[in-house]
Amino acid sequence: MTEYLIQAAYLAASVLFILGLKSLTRPDSARRGMQQAAVGMVLAIAGTLLHHEIVRYDWIVGGLVVGTVIGIPLGFLVPMTAMPQRIAISHMFGALAATLVGIVEYREAAGAIEAVRMGALGFEVLFGALTVTGSFMAFGKLQDLVPSRPVTYPGQNAVNLTLFAATLGLLAWIVLHPLAGAVFYTMIGLAFVIGVSMVLPIGGADMPVVISLLNSYAGLASSATGFAIGNNVLIIAGALDGASGFLLSVLMSKAMNRSFGNVLFGAFGSPVASTARSTEGLAVRAISAEDAALQLAYAKLVVVVPGYGMAVAQAQHQVRELASLIERHGGEVKYAIHPVAGRMPGHMNVLLAEADVPYDRLYDMDEINDEFERADVALVIGANDVVNPAARSDKGSPIYGMPILNVDKARSIIVLKRSMNPGFAGIENELFYDPKTSMLFGDAKASLTRLVAEVKNL
Repeated sequence: MTEYLIQAAYLAASVLFILGLKSLTRPDSARRGMQQAAVGMVLAIAGTLLHHEIVRYDWIVGGLVVGTVIGIPLGFLVPMTAMPQRIAISHMFGALAATLVGIVEYREAAGAIEAVRMGALGFEVLFGALTVTGSFMAFGKLQDLVPSRPVTYPGQNAVNLTLFAATLGLLAWIVLHPLAGAVFYTMIGLAFVIGVSMVLPIGGADMPVVISLLNSYAGLASSATGFAIGNNVLIIAGALDGASGFLLSVLMSKAMNRSFGNVLFGAFGSPVASTARSTEGLAVRAISAEDAALQLAYAKLVVVVPGYGMAVAQAQHQVRELASLIERHGGEVKYAIHPVAGRMPGHMNVLLAEADVPYDRLYDMDEINDEFERADVALVIGANDVVNPAARSDKGSPIYGMPILNVDKARSIIVLKRSMNPGFAGIENELFYDPKTSMLFGDAKASLTRLVAEVKNL
């Protein structure tokens, strides 16, 4: 009877995981999706605790308490701007758990293990270990503990490929000779090194793709854990995680017009090629808050383009307030969301939803790009590379070919920016020098607060 209860709990958990993932595809059902996944995880844990192999619960309960004490503050206190770092750390701990389970299973088997199971264990600890250090390096780059620029040296790709090939060779050896414990632990050590060397040459602009890819690796490691220990829910959940992470990485790479090979080996963020256009001799046009407010108050259509600058300033509530004032003056406000705006997929959607911006005002790039031509004002808040026209016309630019928002086609453009510092790609933005563009310099939150005050006075 207990075994039936366990499998029923696992089946229900798996269904809830699938439903949760499906619900996360739409903003209006995303909250429900998170709740479904959370209930599924509770059922998975409950089913696991029913296993007869468990002879004492003190360490398990202690782990649940410690995890809860750490997890609740992480969920409530970590700001949205630091969410990519938090996700990277979560991947690290998940991969570490999978790696440790694999090591314990290997030690318990004492070499008496069949080839198929040994293959699953080896795959589990290999991808788990490289995900641990890879995720930690991604966290370090996003948190500025490690240089966010690509760290490269001559022959780096050859070294990385050689390391990975050697690790795969050790995996094949341990599958054929399970008693070779030294080979098993050497493989784990090399996997840790691969995780570091894999992420070091990748620039900060590509970190969202890297985190998504590491999420896929962590899912594969978890699925392999399920095969190794005979746990159905781990197999299903890991496969879901691995497949969804991989597909998300593909979609994000497509949004940047980049291939996986280019992301992993291209060192995006390196010094810009000399063939890129220069803005030397060009000047930007500054605007006062009063003049910007006047344009916004009497515009028929305003398209707001949020970026990482808005996230850093936590200015989403001021954006919502300004939009309400524009609508009171008879204008229409739409929000243009680029797939890789911010530092993770859906970053802008989550921030704007937090400020109660209606879901039907958020438009994906393909839906909004044709609207810019009839927009009276495009209001860019802290976005940079995703609105740079060089992506369409400058073949010497590192972002050439990347799909962008057609902000330069609006009748008037107002850019809120702290300074003229370049974005992640490390290049000047041609949009800022466009004759139709006006720059309102300063902290985004402070600038929006001034705009709100000025529009109220009109």
